[in-house]
Amino acid sequence: MAQTIIYTKPGCPYCAAAMDDMRQRGVPFTEKDAGGDKAIREEMRKLSGGLTVPVIVSPEGKVTVGFGGG
Repeated sequence: MAQTIIYTKPGCPYCAAAMDDMRQRGVPFTEKDAGGDKAIREEMRKLSGGLTVPVIVSPEGKVTVGFGGG
């Protein structure tokens, strides 16, 4: 069963907020640290077209760049 994937980097407040939101809503997710792993960073860049985090990929494959809360 596919889960939401959140590409993050250490110290990113928007990444932390996105993960907190997922936890509060009970949405299972996998975090991938794009800041510490070149292969993951490249994977994220191919999905989103850039290096902005967070990048959130839904189980259906929808890619969302950034997190605005709410």
